[in-house]
Amino acid sequence: MAGRRTLAHIDVIERVADGLRIPGAMLGLAHRPWEIPSPDHVRERTPGREPEPAHSPMPSDQAPSDRLEDLLALADGQVTRSTLTALRSSVEDYWRRDDQHGGASLRPAIVGHLKYVTQMMRAADCPLERDLRSLAAELARLAGWAYFDARQYSTARIYFAQALGLSHGQNDRLFMANVLSCMSLQATYEGNAVDAIALACKAQDVARTAGDQPLVMSMLHMREAFAHASLRDASSCHQAIDRSRDAYELARGREDEAPSWVRYFDETKLIVDAGIAYARLGEAQRAEPLIAEGLRREAAGRQRGRALHAFWLATAQLQQDRLDDACRSAALALDLTAAIDSPRVAGHLQEFHRRLTPYARETPVIRFEQRMREALR
Repeated sequence: MAGRRTLAHIDVIERVADGLRIPGAMLGLAHRPWEIPSPDHVRERTPGREPEPAHSPMPSDQAPSDRLEDLLALADGQVTRSTLTALRSSVEDYWRRDDQHGGASLRPAIVGHLKYVTQMMRAADCPLERDLRSLAAELARLAGWAYFDARQYSTARIYFAQALGLSHGQNDRLFMANVLSCMSLQATYEGNAVDAIALACKAQDVARTAGDQPLVMSMLHMREAFAHASLRDASSCHQAIDRSRDAYELARGREDEAPSWVRYFDETKLIVDAGIAYARLGEAQRAEPLIAEGLRREAAGRQRGRALHAFWLATAQLQQDRLDDACRSAALALDLTAAIDSPRVAGHLQEFHRRLTPYARETPVIRFEQRMREALR
C-alpha cells in the first residue's frame, strides 16, 4: 500500500483477503469461500448420545409427564380396524409430504406415531397385533428414512435396524428387502460402497424367496448399480443397470401386483436413476440426456426429487466443462430447495459449490454464488 513492495502473485492478495475477511469483490477477486454461508441444516449434528429407538424400555429417569402420556395411550381402548386405517392414512401422508418437502421436519411426528403403535403392541391380548407390527415396521423405516434425509446417519441406522427386526418377526421377506435397500443407499452416501453392494445383493436374495416380484427387483438392481458406480466399477454398474431395465420390462402391466411402497419406481424413476448411476461413473455424455428427460417428465409436486435430479444434471454438465449450463441447473436445484427441508439436498449443493473452486473467477460462478448467498441468508 505504501508502494515499497510489488505483489507478484495473486495468492498473496487472496491470503490477505482471507486473513482480514475482506470480501473478494473489493479486491477484484471472486467471492471467497467463507462468504457463502453454511446453513445450519447442512451441518452434521455434534456427536452425542443417540436417541433410543422407539421400542426401547422406558428409562427410570423419564419425566412423570412422559410416563403419564404412556399410561393414557395404553388406556385409549381396544385397537380396531378403523384405528389401523387412520394410522395407515397418516403414514401415506408422511410419505407424500416427505416427497414434496423433505423428511427432516417430519421426524418428531413420525417417531411419536411409532412410539404410540409400539405401546399398543404391548397391550395384552391385542387381536390385531400382527397388523400393528407391520405398521410399526413401516413407521420405523419411515423414521430411518427421515433421519437419513437429515444426514443423521447413525440415528437412521437405529430405526432401519428396528424396521428390519419387526419385519423379520413377521417373516415379511419383501419388506425386509425394502429396508435393506434403504440401508444400501445410505451406505453409498456414507462412502461405504462395499457394504452398499453387500446390502443390495442381500436384499435381492431375500426378495427372490418371496416369489416373482420384478418391480421390486428392478429397484434393487438400481441400488446395486449406485454402489458399483461409487467404486467406479463400470462393468458391474452397467450390468446392474441392464438387469434393472430387464426386470422393469417384466413388470410392465403388473404394477398393481407390486407392494405399494415400490410403486414410486416408475419408468421416469428408472430413466433418471440410470442417468445418476452414469454420472457417478463419470460417463457424463451418457448421463445428461437421461437425467434431463427424467427431470422433464417428473411431477411438479416432487420438489425434493426434482432438486436432487437438477443437482445431478448440473454435475453431468460440469463434467463436460459446460459451466453456464451447469450453473443454471444448479440454480434450479437451489430454487427448489426453498420449499423443502432436506439437509441431504442442501449438502449436495454445497458439494457442487466446492467443485466450482477452479472456476471461481468465472461470471456464471459468481452469479451462482450470489444466488446461493441470497437463498441461504
